[in-house]
Amino acid sequence: MDDPIEAIRHWQRQNAPVAHLTVLKALGSTPREAGAFMLVSASNTSGTIGGGELEWRAIFKARSMLTSGGGTSELTVQLGPESGQCCGGSVTVGIECLDAEGLETLAAHITTGIACLPVLLLFGAGHVGRALAAALALLPLRLIWVDSRPEEFGTVPAGVEVIADTTWERVVRDAPPGAGALVLTHNHALDGVIVAELLERGDLTYVGMIGSLTKRRRLEHGLREMNIPEDRINSLVCPIGDRGIRDKRPAVIAALVTAEIVERFLHGKRNSP
Repeated sequence: MDDPIEAIRHWQRQNAPVAHLTVLKALGSTPREAGAFMLVSASNTSGTIGGGELEWRAIFKARSMLTSGGGTSELTVQLGPESGQCCGGSVTVGIECLDAEGLETLAAHITTGIACLPVLLLFGAGHVGRALAAALALLPLRLIWVDSRPEEFGTVPAGVEVIADTTWERVVRDAPPGAGALVLTHNHALDGVIVAELLERGDLTYVGMIGSLTKRRRLEHGLREMNIPEDRINSLVCPIGDRGIRDKRPAVIAALVTAEIVERFLHGKRNSP
């Protein structure tokens, strides 16, 4: 189960015992950082603490504890030859079997954490938009997906917030400072209007628009006529996902754009547009 809240609600309905596994210490080369966590039931898991032998041992211990009555424990694994690993680091995992109250407290804590994630607006639910939503939903961000055509969304990935109406202006206005946006609606003129509103704010971390260099140049002319500052115009990313690969299949475009979002939005690396 990819969505921890969805997993928790499922286990609550099943009245299933659950263990909370957290990386307490991560020394040297390790697959995950301190604070990474996962949830384990008798037959399912949600999240990851790094996979491999480390995670297998932690899951085995957690399930043994669930079977024997619960409690708390710690597990330290040296990621060297003795564990069939080559990382060379050391990981200490805290394991806590949760009662009903503890599970609800954890759900509230996760929900609060999700609300604090960076916000990315995705305008457009066409073929590329749907592929992007599926890819971006896996990232540590709060994805808000906007399109006035509710029938276009298809299957919405877990955790994605959908706004299926024409109030894109409100979405732009209400986005927090530092948010990002991807614009790929079914209408080039609408793309331009939304991008202009986004750039006028001047406090967003990333604004990207699907399209060619020709589309970009035409939009730039209109943005200058609106007296939008040149530095904001230059900050526009268009084409998006441009990594020298010419492939127009939606899934490939989504993969390239998702890599760009990780690099330029989540990690703040700036490249020339």
